[in-house]
Amino acid sequence: MDNKETNEKVHKEYAALETVPQSERTISFLDMLTTWIGANANNGTWYVGGVVAGATFGGAVLVTLVSNPIAYIIMALIGFIGYKVGTSTMALTRPSFGVRGSFLPSVLNITQFIGWTAVNTFIAAISISFILKDIFGLPAYGSNGSEKTMLIGIAVMSILHLISIATGHKSVKMVEKIGVIFILILGVWETVVVLKQVPLSKIIAWRPPSGKVMDIGSAFDAMAAFSLGWVPAIADFTRYSKSKKASTVAPIIGANVGLFWFAFVGIIGAIGTAVTTGVYDPNNSDPSTIVSKLGLGVIALLVIILTSTTANAINLMGAGISVTNLNKKIKSQTALLE
Repeated sequence: MDNKETNEKVHKEYAALETVPQSERTISFLDMLTTWIGANANNGTWYVGGVVAGATFGGAVLVTLVSNPIAYIIMALIGFIGYKVGTSTMALTRPSFGVRGSFLPSVLNITQFIGWTAVNTFIAAISISFILKDIFGLPAYGSNGSEKTMLIGIAVMSILHLISIATGHKSVKMVEKIGVIFILILGVWETVVVLKQVPLSKIIAWRPPSGKVMDIGSAFDAMAAFSLGWVPAIADFTRYSKSKKASTVAPIIGANVGLFWFAFVGIIGAIGTAVTTGVYDPNNSDPSTIVSKLGLGVIALLVIILTSTTANAINLMGAGISVTNLNKKIKSQTALLE
């Protein structure tokens, strides 16, 4: 085998129906751990934390601690199947739904992952617009003439996304490893800054205004639905894992750590903003809005951009691999880049 053939083999990204041989399973326990911390330490988790804050601080924390481990146990079980069989999540639906029947979950999967990619990209573009305002004086999101600034932000995020999935799961693994280090450092800083501005005692004592209260049942539904969204992507990664623990224990720990932390940041951020401004609106619980209102600065905006990149790497992988279940002729790398 010449060098060209060797490189093609090393960098191969397997399509949905292809079985990954044991010899090419390169994802370790640490790789899987950082991947799922990066997947959940993101803008969407922050946003959902702000939404369930309507159940009060105590209710939101309870919902976060109870509903998510249940969802991620389901994820780990499917992850284990992916490890044993060596194929993607959408390929695993074929025995139950049939060949044509598996097209429906594939289409739904593509839709939800592209949707979350768009949401995260938009939020990150808002952050970029505020950074461009501080550096170059360009109009930030919400100001007159901000459309061009937002387009610049979307273009920047698109480039970062292409880099993150350039070689499939291998580049995703690298991005998550690098990203999680910065997320850990900057996320701690962000949490400390919020709690310095608004004491935890005030956050705990805060109650949402009439008409904005979220009952515990609705909060459970919202959080569980969010967490279950990762389930259809798990086997796309665990089929590359080296061991059973890497395919089950690592995703559970990583996903829960990332979600607990950033949901907590979202909860205290939304409540902190409500305490500071006197207004609580769950529709304005996105990170960029909260960061802007609390005046957390450029570093906080960079966290949002970084977490968007790490989360969307997983989203784009899930969507791209699902496309290859619809048509075997489509190469996995082509599907990812398109």
